[in-house]
Amino acid sequence: MKSFVAGLFGILALSGVASAQPAEATGYIAGVAQSAFGNVTSQSFGVEGGWFYTPRLAVFVELGGMRDTAPSTIGPAAQSIASYLGIVQSQPVGYSVKQPAAFGAVGARYTLADRGRFHPYALLAVGAARVTRDVAFTVGSTDVTATLDNYGVTLGTDLAGSTTKPMLTLGGGVAWMPRGEWQFDAGYRLSRISTDPTGTSVSRLGVGIGYRF
Repeated sequence: MKSFVAGLFGILALSGVASAQPAEATGYIAGVAQSAFGNVTSQSFGVEGGWFYTPRLAVFVELGGMRDTAPSTIGPAAQSIASYLGIVQSQPVGYSVKQPAAFGAVGARYTLADRGRFHPYALLAVGAARVTRDVAFTVGSTDVTATLDNYGVTLGTDLAGSTTKPMLTLGGGVAWMPRGEWQFDAGYRLSRISTDPTGTSVSRLGVGIGYRF
C-alpha cells in the first residue's frame, strides 16, 4: 500500500512538472529579407510558414520574390541588339536588363542542436520559380522596346517573355529565441533554378522575424 501511495504521488508530481513546462511550438510564420547575389546582386523578400512534425523537424512553405536573377548571357545578348540599333539609326541607344523571379517552395527544416536560445538548423526545399526577362531599349529618350519590329528586330526568348522552372534550395542558419514566442533568424540559402541553357544559381543571405505558435 505504501509503495502504491508513493507511486501515485510520484505520478502526480511528474504531471505537475510537465504542466508547468511551456508547451512546444506547433508552428511558426516569419517574414524574410535577404540580399540575393549570383551574376548580379539584388534583394529578395518573402514569407515562410511551417509546422513542427517533431520538436526538431519542421515542414515549411516559402513564398517570395528575387528582384534580379539575370544570368551572364543576357547582357551580351542585349548589347548585340543595341549595337545593331546604333547602326540603323543615328540617335543614342541605351538598354537595361533585369530578370526578376517569383518563387514558391516546400521543404524540411531540421534543428541540428539546442543551444539554449540558439538553434542552428539545416534545410532542403523544392519548388518552382517564375522567371521574367525584363529587357528595355531606348533610342534617344524614347523607349522603343514595344516597337522594335519597326527597326527589323524581334526579341527571342532569351530576352523576352516568362517561364516557370523547377527550383532546388539548400541552406542553413541559426534561429534565436530571446523570449516568449518571437524568434529571429539569420541564414543562408542557395537556390538553383533550371533555366535554359545552363541554369541559374542565386545565393540568399539575410534575416527573418517570426512568431511561433
